Amino acid sequence: MSIRGALKRVLRILVIGKGAREHAICWLIQKQRPECDLYCAPGSDGISQVARVLPQFRLDIPFSRLTELWVEIGKLRDWALRQEIDLVIVGPEDPLAAGIVDSFQAVGLLVFGPTMAAARLETDKGFAKGLMREIGVPTAPYELVENPNPAAVRRVVRRFWDAGLVAVVKPSGLTGGKGVFPAATDEALEHAITKLLLERVHGGEAVHSIVVEKFMSGEEASLFAICDGEEFATLIPAQDHKAVGEGDTGLNTGGMGAYAPAPVMTPALVAEVGELIIHPVLAEMRRRGTPYRGVLYVGLMITQDGPKVVEFNCRFGDPEAQVVLPLLESDLAGLCLAAARGWLCEFGPLELDLDRAAACVVMASGGYPGAYQKGKPISGLGEFGTWGDLMAFHAGTSLRDETWVTDGGRVLGITALADSIPSAVQRAYEGVARVSFAGEYHRPDIGHRALARLGVAAE
Repeated sequence: MSIRGALKRVLRILVIGKGAREHAICWLIQKQRPECDLYCAPGSDGISQVARVLPQFRLDIPFSRLTELWVEIGKLRDWALRQEIDLVIVGPEDPLAAGIVDSFQAVGLLVFGPTMAAARLETDKGFAKGLMREIGVPTAPYELVENPNPAAVRRVVRRFWDAGLVAVVKPSGLTGGKGVFPAATDEALEHAITKLLLERVHGGEAVHSIVVEKFMSGEEASLFAICDGEEFATLIPAQDHKAVGEGDTGLNTGGMGAYAPAPVMTPALVAEVGELIIHPVLAEMRRRGTPYRGVLYVGLMITQDGPKVVEFNCRFGDPEAQVVLPLLESDLAGLCLAAARGWLCEFGPLELDLDRAAACVVMASGGYPGAYQKGKPISGLGEFGTWGDLMAFHAGTSLRDETWVTDGGRVLGITALADSIPSAVQRAYEGVARVSFAGEYHRPDIGHRALARLGVAAE
């Protein structure tokens, strides 16, 4: 079948995941293809507004419980076969790390996402750093500590100090965006060792290797590349806000907000990243026999020496997806299908909304990213459907007796579209002001770097 024929079909689509990222994916597919059969596993009460959710399949099990996750993957694979699903889109990293793409492909299902071997670009930071070093992709100098113990980590970090460098310590495996520890002092180093090797805050399992790398100064940016194993197309660049506190202070989180486009990523820089980073990485993965298909999330630091890779992720970022996808005018389902089949060159140039901007403010439970309470009633969500370019993407909510309540650390992503970044930021905060729940917390300075670049004072 040709790509044109495939794209004209009324697709049966399955999205994997349950968070705000998957809500945004389902929202856009439903908006662009209202006639398709759209499912989400396990989904959520929020996602049920735009797709048929399948809560019986517990695909939200973390990778650390691999045996349980594999059982659920098998159940969902069999269901997808029976339902003759045309396209599967995988949202979160844990099922990708477990090999969901390999399992589904083995029975003939078409999946948008990398295989387990290709997903090592995210799931094994030591592997990714070694690949970049081998092919000359710009990133921070590093050392890999295998089978780490406190003494070994201390020795490596102190070698960085002796060279006049600030070190960053992070495990090679998945951390949910919360496993990075700057180590500029003895106290900070001991804190990192305690959290990673003793308390195992990254997920409970033993750390098999640790990356110690040079701290990079600059401005961060996120660039998503849709890849078909050989070709790629980039979406509008975004900027995330990882730290929990105003002014980028406090603990790292899964993300407290985002905006797009990121002014730091000029068109020339996007082209440079494609030439120096994305293209050689895809070529090397193909040379190694593990072609990369899916979203390649390139986490960047824009330094004085140019763009350098902080890390790769093997899926859409969250909350970046909530600002990048609303600015995608091309057919998302068709784009994913073309990439999964290796047809990206036949899909044609991407259509992006370059005349507008998007901003997302995350509303979180008090105490996040530490301990927090669930079950707090949420008010103000009922009116969102009437406010045009203002969306509430559900991250951690549930519906109990017709009342929305909190059910996670990150609860909602309030996203606004407008004709400029300042207007989008202002509109997003207007949306935040309409929603409330006990203990709610959000950063008041989302977009502060873009506003500073544009000469706009944050309110």
